[in-house]
Amino acid sequence: MNIRRLSSRAAGFNAELEKLLAFEETADEQLEATVAGILADVRMRGDTAVLEYTRKFDRLALKNPAEMELQSAELRNAIEGLPAKQRNALEQAAERVTEYHKKQVQTSWSYTDGDGTLLGQQVTPLDRVGLYVPGGKAAYPSSVLMNALPAKVAGVSELIMVVPTPDGVKNPLVLAAAYLAGIDRVFTIGGAQAVAALAYGTASIPRVDKIVGPGNAYVAAAKRRVFGACGIDMIAGPSEILVICDGQTDPDWIAMDLFSQAEHDELAQAILLSPDMKFIDAVAQSANRLLVQMPRRDIIHAALAHRGALIHVADMHEACVISNRIAPEHLELSVEDPQAWLPKLKHAGAIFMGRFTSEALGDYCAGPNHVLPTSGTARFSSPLGVYDFQKRSSLIQVSAQGAQELGDIASVLAFGEGLQAHAQSALYRKTSKS
Repeated sequence: MNIRRLSSRAAGFNAELEKLLAFEETADEQLEATVAGILADVRMRGDTAVLEYTRKFDRLALKNPAEMELQSAELRNAIEGLPAKQRNALEQAAERVTEYHKKQVQTSWSYTDGDGTLLGQQVTPLDRVGLYVPGGKAAYPSSVLMNALPAKVAGVSELIMVVPTPDGVKNPLVLAAAYLAGIDRVFTIGGAQAVAALAYGTASIPRVDKIVGPGNAYVAAAKRRVFGACGIDMIAGPSEILVICDGQTDPDWIAMDLFSQAEHDELAQAILLSPDMKFIDAVAQSANRLLVQMPRRDIIHAALAHRGALIHVADMHEACVISNRIAPEHLELSVEDPQAWLPKLKHAGAIFMGRFTSEALGDYCAGPNHVLPTSGTARFSSPLGVYDFQKRSSLIQVSAQGAQELGDIASVLAFGEGLQAHAQSALYRKTSKS
Protein backbone atom coordinates (compact mmCIF):
# COMPACT_ATOMS: atom_id res chain seq x y z
CA MET A 1 0.00 0.00 0.00
CA ASN A 2 1.43 3.35 -1.03
CA ILE A 3 0.53 6.03 1.52
CA ARG A 4 1.66 9.49 0.48
CA ARG A 5 4.89 10.61 2.20
CA LEU A 6 5.47 14.31 2.81
CA SER A 7 8.16 16.33 4.55
CA SER A 8 7.56 19.79 5.99
CA ARG A 9 11.07 20.72 4.86
CA ALA A 10 10.44 19.94 1.19
CA ALA A 11 10.19 22.91 -1.16
CA GLY A 12 6.65 22.19 -2.31
CA PHE A 13 5.25 21.10 1.05
CA ASN A 14 2.65 23.86 1.49
CA ALA A 15 1.19 23.27 -1.95
CA GLU A 16 1.16 19.51 -1.41
CA LEU A 17 -0.60 19.92 1.94
CA GLU A 18 -3.24 22.21 0.44
CA LYS A 19 -3.86 19.69 -2.32
CA LEU A 20 -4.18 16.90 0.25
CA LEU A 21 -6.67 18.83 2.37
CA ALA A 22 -8.77 20.14 -0.50
CA PHE A 23 -12.25 18.73 -0.37
CA GLU A 24 -15.22 20.29 -2.03
CA GLU A 25 -18.38 18.42 -2.75
CA THR A 26 -18.86 18.89 -6.45
CA ALA A 27 -22.26 20.33 -7.15
CA ASP A 28 -24.41 17.55 -8.55
CA GLU A 29 -27.10 19.43 -10.42
CA GLN A 30 -29.22 16.34 -10.94
CA LEU A 31 -29.08 15.44 -7.24
CA GLU A 32 -29.94 19.01 -6.22
CA ALA A 33 -32.85 19.10 -8.65
CA THR A 34 -34.13 15.76 -7.36
CA VAL A 35 -33.94 16.91 -3.75
CA ALA A 36 -35.64 20.22 -4.53
CA GLY A 37 -38.46 18.34 -6.22
CA ILE A 38 -38.91 15.95 -3.31
CA LEU A 39 -38.99 18.78 -0.77
CA ALA A 40 -41.58 20.72 -2.76
CA ASP A 41 -43.69 17.60 -3.29
CA VAL A 42 -43.72 16.64 0.38
CA ARG A 43 -44.49 20.20 1.37
CA MET A 44 -47.50 20.17 -0.92
CA ARG A 45 -48.82 16.59 -0.63
CA GLY A 46 -47.56 15.60 2.82
CA ASP A 47 -48.00 11.97 3.88
CA THR A 48 -49.06 10.85 0.42
CA ALA A 49 -45.77 11.97 -1.10
CA VAL A 50 -43.74 10.49 1.79
CA LEU A 51 -45.40 7.10 1.29
CA GLU A 52 -44.73 7.18 -2.45
CA TYR A 53 -41.04 8.01 -2.04
CA THR A 54 -40.67 5.37 0.66
CA ARG A 55 -42.14 2.80 -1.71
CA LYS A 56 -39.84 3.96 -4.51
CA PHE A 57 -36.52 4.34 -2.68
CA ASP A 58 -36.79 1.91 0.24
CA ARG A 59 -38.93 -0.72 -1.49
CA LEU A 60 -41.28 -0.53 1.46
CA ALA A 61 -44.98 -0.47 0.58
CA LEU A 62 -46.77 1.08 3.53
CA LYS A 63 -50.55 1.03 3.16
CA ASN A 64 -51.33 4.14 5.16
CA PRO A 65 -49.55 6.89 7.14
CA ALA A 66 -50.12 5.15 10.47
CA GLU A 67 -47.81 2.31 9.36
CA MET A 68 -44.88 4.72 9.15
CA GLU A 69 -44.69 4.97 12.94
CA LEU A 70 -43.31 2.28 15.21
CA GLN A 71 -45.13 1.49 18.42
CA SER A 72 -43.28 1.94 21.70
CA ALA A 73 -43.68 -1.76 22.44
CA GLU A 74 -41.50 -2.59 19.43
CA LEU A 75 -38.72 -0.36 20.77
CA ARG A 76 -38.99 -1.93 24.20
CA ASN A 77 -38.92 -5.41 22.69
CA ALA A 78 -35.78 -4.46 20.77
CA ILE A 79 -33.77 -3.67 23.87
CA GLU A 80 -35.19 -6.61 25.81
CA GLY A 81 -34.19 -8.93 22.97
CA LEU A 82 -30.57 -7.83 22.80
CA PRO A 83 -27.83 -10.16 24.00
CA ALA A 84 -26.78 -9.16 27.52
CA LYS A 85 -23.34 -8.04 26.38
CA GLN A 86 -24.75 -5.67 23.75
CA ARG A 87 -27.39 -4.28 26.10
CA ASN A 88 -24.85 -3.65 28.85
CA ALA A 89 -22.50 -1.89 26.44
CA LEU A 90 -25.32 0.29 25.12
CA GLU A 91 -26.49 1.18 28.63
CA GLN A 92 -22.99 2.00 29.86
CA ALA A 93 -22.31 4.16 26.82
CA ALA A 94 -25.62 5.99 27.34
CA GLU A 95 -24.79 6.63 30.98
CA ARG A 96 -21.37 8.07 30.19
CA VAL A 97 -22.67 10.26 27.36
CA THR A 98 -25.47 11.57 29.58
CA GLU A 99 -23.17 12.39 32.49
CA TYR A 100 -20.77 14.28 30.25
CA HIS A 101 -23.49 16.36 28.65
CA LYS A 102 -25.03 17.30 31.99
CA LYS A 103 -21.94 19.45 32.51
CA GLN A 104 -22.88 21.51 29.44
CA VAL A 105 -26.29 22.70 30.62
CA GLN A 106 -26.50 26.48 30.48
CA THR A 107 -28.52 28.35 33.09
CA SER A 108 -30.40 31.63 33.00
CA TRP A 109 -28.82 34.63 34.69
CA SER A 110 -29.49 38.29 35.38
CA TYR A 111 -28.08 41.28 37.21
CA THR A 112 -29.30 44.73 38.20
CA ASP A 113 -27.15 47.73 37.37
CA GLY A 114 -26.78 50.94 39.34
CA ASP A 115 -29.98 52.62 38.10
CA GLY A 116 -32.16 49.62 38.88
CA THR A 117 -32.31 48.21 35.34
CA LEU A 118 -32.39 44.42 35.16
CA LEU A 119 -30.40 42.77 32.39
CA GLY A 120 -29.93 39.09 31.78
CA GLN A 121 -30.42 35.99 29.74
CA GLN A 122 -33.12 33.34 29.82
CA VAL A 123 -32.14 29.89 28.59
CA THR A 124 -34.90 27.61 27.30
CA PRO A 125 -34.87 24.28 25.43
CA LEU A 126 -36.20 23.74 21.94
CA ASP A 127 -39.73 22.36 21.87
CA ARG A 128 -39.30 19.60 19.30
CA VAL A 129 -36.24 18.14 17.55
CA GLY A 130 -35.98 15.70 14.64
CA LEU A 131 -33.24 13.09 14.59
CA TYR A 132 -32.18 11.53 11.28
CA VAL A 133 -30.61 8.09 11.70
CA PRO A 134 -29.09 6.24 8.73
CA GLY A 135 -30.58 2.84 7.94
CA GLY A 136 -29.80 -0.10 5.72
CA LYS A 137 -26.10 -0.96 5.53
CA ALA A 138 -25.11 2.08 7.61
CA ALA A 139 -26.89 1.62 10.94
CA TYR A 140 -25.34 3.41 13.88
CA PRO A 141 -26.88 3.06 17.35
CA SER A 142 -24.04 5.22 18.66
CA SER A 143 -25.36 8.12 16.56
CA VAL A 144 -28.78 7.70 18.16
CA LEU A 145 -27.25 8.16 21.61
CA MET A 146 -24.98 11.04 20.61
CA ASN A 147 -27.80 13.03 18.99
CA ALA A 148 -30.67 12.19 21.31
CA LEU A 149 -29.13 12.28 24.78
CA PRO A 150 -27.86 15.89 24.66
CA ALA A 151 -31.32 16.94 23.51
CA LYS A 152 -32.92 15.12 26.43
CA VAL A 153 -30.43 16.63 28.88
CA ALA A 154 -31.24 20.07 27.45
CA GLY A 155 -34.91 19.50 28.22
CA VAL A 156 -36.30 19.17 24.69
CA SER A 157 -39.98 18.29 25.10
CA GLU A 158 -40.33 15.94 22.15
CA LEU A 159 -37.79 14.05 20.06
CA ILE A 160 -38.87 12.59 16.72
CA MET A 161 -36.65 10.01 15.02
CA VAL A 162 -36.75 9.01 11.38
CA VAL A 163 -34.84 5.96 10.18
CA PRO A 164 -35.15 4.28 6.77
CA THR A 165 -35.79 0.54 6.79
CA PRO A 166 -35.09 -0.65 3.22
CA ASP A 167 -37.12 -3.76 2.38
CA GLY A 168 -38.60 -3.51 5.87
CA VAL A 169 -35.36 -4.55 7.61
CA LYS A 170 -35.04 -2.91 11.04
CA ASN A 171 -31.81 -2.79 13.01
CA PRO A 172 -32.54 -3.95 16.59
CA LEU A 173 -29.57 -2.05 18.05
CA VAL A 174 -30.83 1.21 16.56
CA LEU A 175 -34.33 0.63 17.94
CA ALA A 176 -32.91 -0.37 21.32
CA ALA A 177 -30.83 2.81 21.41
CA ALA A 178 -33.93 4.85 20.58
CA TYR A 179 -35.78 3.28 23.53
CA LEU A 180 -32.83 3.78 25.86
CA ALA A 181 -32.42 7.43 24.82
CA GLY A 182 -36.08 8.17 25.48
CA ILE A 183 -37.03 9.09 21.93
CA ASP A 184 -40.72 9.89 21.82
CA ARG A 185 -41.75 8.83 18.30
CA VAL A 186 -40.02 6.80 15.57
CA PHE A 187 -40.96 6.81 11.88
CA THR A 188 -39.56 4.29 9.39
CA ILE A 189 -38.85 6.76 6.61
CA GLY A 190 -35.61 8.19 5.27
CA GLY A 191 -33.99 10.25 2.56
CA ALA A 192 -34.87 13.78 1.51
CA GLN A 193 -38.55 12.98 2.02
CA ALA A 194 -37.97 12.38 5.73
CA VAL A 195 -36.08 15.67 6.06
CA ALA A 196 -38.94 17.45 4.29
CA ALA A 197 -41.54 15.84 6.57
CA LEU A 198 -39.62 16.96 9.67
CA ALA A 199 -38.99 20.47 8.35
CA TYR A 200 -42.48 21.23 7.06
CA GLY A 201 -44.66 18.76 8.94
CA THR A 202 -47.37 16.47 7.57
CA ALA A 203 -50.67 15.23 8.96
CA SER A 204 -48.83 12.36 10.66
CA ILE A 205 -45.34 13.74 11.28
CA PRO A 206 -45.03 16.89 13.39
CA ARG A 207 -42.92 19.82 12.27
CA VAL A 208 -39.70 20.16 14.27
CA ASP A 209 -37.60 23.14 15.31
CA LYS A 210 -34.27 21.54 14.43
CA ILE A 211 -32.98 18.51 12.51
CA VAL A 212 -29.81 16.73 13.62
CA GLY A 213 -28.06 13.56 12.54
CA PRO A 214 -26.00 12.28 9.59
CA GLY A 215 -27.17 10.99 6.23
CA ASN A 216 -26.18 10.45 2.62
CA ALA A 217 -25.72 13.12 -0.06
CA TYR A 218 -29.50 13.46 -0.56
CA VAL A 219 -30.06 13.97 3.15
CA ALA A 220 -27.24 16.53 3.36
CA ALA A 221 -28.62 18.45 0.38
CA ALA A 222 -32.10 18.39 1.89
CA LYS A 223 -30.87 19.65 5.26
CA ARG A 224 -29.03 22.48 3.54
CA ARG A 225 -32.19 23.49 1.67
CA VAL A 226 -34.61 23.39 4.63
CA PHE A 227 -32.38 25.51 6.85
CA GLY A 228 -34.48 28.53 7.73
CA ALA A 229 -37.70 26.56 7.89
CA CYS A 230 -35.96 24.88 10.82
CA GLY A 231 -32.47 24.71 12.27
CA ILE A 232 -29.89 22.05 11.42
CA ASP A 233 -26.81 20.82 13.26
CA MET A 234 -24.21 20.93 10.49
CA ILE A 235 -23.37 19.68 7.00
CA ALA A 236 -20.69 17.10 7.71
CA GLY A 237 -18.02 16.03 5.27
CA PRO A 238 -15.99 12.79 5.23
CA SER A 239 -14.51 11.54 8.50
CA GLU A 240 -11.01 12.71 9.45
CA ILE A 241 -8.26 11.74 11.87
CA LEU A 242 -4.95 13.48 12.48
CA VAL A 243 -2.41 11.78 14.74
CA ILE A 244 0.50 13.68 16.28
CA CYS A 245 3.00 11.20 17.67
CA ASP A 246 6.45 11.67 19.18
CA GLY A 247 7.53 8.26 17.88
CA GLN A 248 7.21 6.37 21.14
CA THR A 249 3.76 4.79 20.71
CA ASP A 250 3.39 1.25 19.36
CA PRO A 251 3.26 1.70 15.55
CA ASP A 252 0.56 -0.99 15.29
CA TRP A 253 -1.67 1.16 17.49
CA ILE A 254 -1.19 4.20 15.29
CA ALA A 255 -1.72 2.26 12.06
CA MET A 256 -4.99 0.88 13.39
CA ASP A 257 -6.06 4.34 14.56
CA LEU A 258 -5.57 5.59 11.01
CA PHE A 259 -7.58 2.62 9.74
CA SER A 260 -10.40 3.40 12.17
CA GLN A 261 -11.41 6.48 10.22
CA ALA A 262 -10.27 5.35 6.78
CA GLU A 263 -12.74 2.45 6.94
CA HIS A 264 -15.72 4.84 6.96
CA ASP A 265 -15.52 5.51 3.22
CA GLU A 266 -13.11 6.13 0.37
CA LEU A 267 -13.16 9.90 0.96
CA ALA A 268 -12.14 9.68 4.63
CA GLN A 269 -8.84 11.26 5.60
CA ALA A 270 -6.11 9.86 7.88
CA ILE A 271 -2.86 11.75 8.51
CA LEU A 272 0.13 11.14 10.78
CA LEU A 273 2.51 13.92 11.88
CA SER A 274 5.77 12.86 13.52
CA PRO A 275 9.31 14.21 13.90
CA ASP A 276 10.67 10.63 13.91
CA MET A 277 11.28 9.26 10.41
CA LYS A 278 12.05 5.75 11.66
CA PHE A 279 8.69 5.72 13.42
CA ILE A 280 6.92 6.82 10.24
CA ASP A 281 8.58 3.91 8.45
CA ALA A 282 7.44 1.55 11.21
CA VAL A 283 3.83 2.78 10.95
CA ALA A 284 3.90 2.26 7.17
CA GLN A 285 5.14 -1.31 7.70
CA SER A 286 2.45 -1.94 10.31
CA ALA A 287 -0.22 -0.62 7.96
CA ASN A 288 0.88 -2.92 5.16
CA ARG A 289 0.94 -5.93 7.48
CA LEU A 290 -2.37 -5.22 9.24
CA LEU A 291 -4.41 -4.19 6.20
CA VAL A 292 -4.89 -7.74 4.96
CA GLN A 293 -6.73 -8.59 8.19
CA MET A 294 -9.34 -5.87 7.73
CA PRO A 295 -12.78 -6.83 6.35
CA ARG A 296 -13.08 -3.30 4.92
CA ARG A 297 -9.54 -3.30 3.52
CA ASP A 298 -10.57 -2.11 0.06
CA ILE A 299 -12.19 1.01 1.52
CA ILE A 300 -9.23 1.61 3.86
CA HIS A 301 -6.76 1.18 1.01
CA ALA A 302 -8.64 3.63 -1.22
CA ALA A 303 -8.96 6.26 1.53
CA LEU A 304 -5.30 6.07 2.53
CA ALA A 305 -4.10 6.05 -1.07
CA HIS A 306 -6.21 9.06 -2.10
CA ARG A 307 -6.36 11.28 1.02
CA GLY A 308 -3.96 9.77 3.57
CA ALA A 309 -0.45 10.95 4.41
CA LEU A 310 2.53 10.25 6.64
CA ILE A 311 4.20 13.61 7.25
CA HIS A 312 7.69 14.10 8.67
CA VAL A 313 7.90 17.34 10.64
CA ALA A 314 10.87 19.17 12.16
CA ASP A 315 9.65 18.88 15.74
CA MET A 316 6.54 18.75 17.93
CA HIS A 317 6.12 22.52 17.79
CA GLU A 318 5.81 22.38 14.02
CA ALA A 319 3.41 19.45 14.31
CA CYS A 320 1.09 21.65 16.40
CA VAL A 321 1.32 24.50 13.89
CA ILE A 322 0.39 22.18 11.02
CA SER A 323 -2.40 20.63 13.07
CA ASN A 324 -3.94 24.04 13.67
CA ARG A 325 -3.75 24.68 9.94
CA ILE A 326 -5.59 21.41 9.22
CA ALA A 327 -8.18 21.88 12.04
CA PRO A 328 -9.08 18.16 12.06
CA GLU A 329 -12.30 16.54 13.16
CA HIS A 330 -10.42 14.05 15.39
CA LEU A 331 -6.96 14.85 16.75
CA GLU A 332 -4.93 12.19 18.56
CA LEU A 333 -2.12 13.64 20.67
CA SER A 334 -0.16 10.42 21.17
CA VAL A 335 2.70 11.71 23.30
CA GLU A 336 4.15 11.21 26.78
CA ASP A 337 2.86 14.49 28.24
CA PRO A 338 -0.20 15.63 26.23
CA GLN A 339 -1.09 18.33 28.75
CA ALA A 340 2.15 20.14 27.92
CA TRP A 341 1.20 20.45 24.24
CA LEU A 342 -2.53 21.10 24.67
CA PRO A 343 -2.19 24.93 24.94
CA LYS A 344 -0.61 25.01 21.48
CA LEU A 345 -3.59 23.26 19.83
CA LYS A 346 -6.35 25.71 18.95
CA HIS A 347 -8.44 24.03 16.28
CA ALA A 348 -9.85 20.49 16.52
CA GLY A 349 -13.27 18.93 16.90
CA ALA A 350 -12.08 16.57 19.64
CA ILE A 351 -8.62 16.01 21.11
CA PHE A 352 -7.68 12.50 22.27
CA MET A 353 -4.83 12.85 24.72
CA GLY A 354 -2.16 10.29 25.52
CA ARG A 355 -1.06 6.95 24.13
CA PHE A 356 -4.02 4.95 25.47
CA THR A 357 -6.74 7.23 24.12
CA SER A 358 -7.85 5.82 20.80
CA GLU A 359 -10.30 7.86 18.76
CA ALA A 360 -12.65 4.86 18.64
CA LEU A 361 -13.39 5.26 22.36
CA GLY A 362 -14.78 8.71 21.62
CA ASP A 363 -17.00 7.32 18.90
CA TYR A 364 -18.82 5.07 21.32
CA CYS A 365 -18.48 5.50 25.02
CA ALA A 366 -15.93 8.00 26.37
CA GLY A 367 -18.67 10.60 26.95
CA PRO A 368 -18.08 13.64 24.70
CA ASN A 369 -20.12 13.88 21.54
CA HIS A 370 -18.90 12.22 18.36
CA VAL A 371 -20.78 14.64 16.08
CA LEU A 372 -17.88 16.93 15.19
CA PRO A 373 -16.99 19.65 12.67
CA THR A 374 -15.15 18.43 9.55
CA SER A 375 -13.31 19.87 6.53
CA GLY A 376 -11.48 22.52 8.56
CA THR A 377 -14.65 23.95 10.09
CA ALA A 378 -13.26 23.24 13.56
CA ARG A 379 -11.67 26.68 13.12
CA PHE A 380 -15.08 28.17 13.89
CA SER A 381 -17.41 25.31 14.88
CA SER A 382 -17.84 23.06 17.91
CA PRO A 383 -19.02 19.51 18.65
CA LEU A 384 -22.73 18.88 18.96
CA GLY A 385 -23.83 19.40 22.53
CA VAL A 386 -26.56 20.46 24.92
CA TYR A 387 -26.09 24.07 23.80
CA ASP A 388 -27.35 23.10 20.34
CA PHE A 389 -30.71 22.23 21.87
CA GLN A 390 -31.03 25.32 24.02
CA LYS A 391 -31.65 28.89 22.96
CA ARG A 392 -31.10 32.19 24.72
CA SER A 393 -33.44 35.14 25.11
CA SER A 394 -32.08 38.47 26.30
CA LEU A 395 -33.83 40.02 29.31
CA ILE A 396 -34.18 43.80 29.68
CA GLN A 397 -36.30 45.46 32.36
CA VAL A 398 -35.50 49.17 32.44
CA SER A 399 -36.26 51.13 35.59
CA ALA A 400 -37.81 54.62 35.54
CA GLN A 401 -34.41 56.06 36.46
CA GLY A 402 -32.64 54.01 33.79
CA ALA A 403 -35.07 55.22 31.13
CA GLN A 404 -33.81 58.81 31.61
CA GLU A 405 -30.16 58.14 30.74
CA LEU A 406 -30.78 55.33 28.25
CA GLY A 407 -33.43 57.43 26.50
CA ASP A 408 -30.84 60.16 25.82
CA ILE A 409 -28.28 57.66 24.50
CA ALA A 410 -30.77 55.79 22.31
CA SER A 411 -32.37 58.92 20.86
CA VAL A 412 -29.04 60.43 19.84
CA LEU A 413 -28.07 57.25 18.01
CA ALA A 414 -31.55 56.82 16.49
CA PHE A 415 -31.66 60.40 15.16
CA GLY A 416 -28.19 59.77 13.73
CA GLU A 417 -29.56 56.80 11.82
CA GLY A 418 -32.58 58.77 10.63
CA LEU A 419 -35.05 56.68 12.61
CA GLN A 420 -37.24 59.28 14.28
CA ALA A 421 -39.83 56.86 15.65
CA HIS A 422 -37.08 54.93 17.43
CA ALA A 423 -35.84 58.14 18.98
CA GLN A 424 -39.27 59.34 20.07
CA SER A 425 -40.12 55.93 21.52
CA ALA A 426 -37.09 56.20 23.77
CA LEU A 427 -37.76 59.85 24.64
CA TYR A 428 -41.41 59.26 25.58
CA ARG A 429 -40.25 57.06 28.45
CA LYS A 430 -37.64 59.62 29.45
CA THR A 431 -40.30 62.12 30.50
CA SER A 432 -42.56 59.54 32.15
CA LYS A 433 -42.84 59.74 35.95
CA SER A 434 -44.27 56.20 36.37
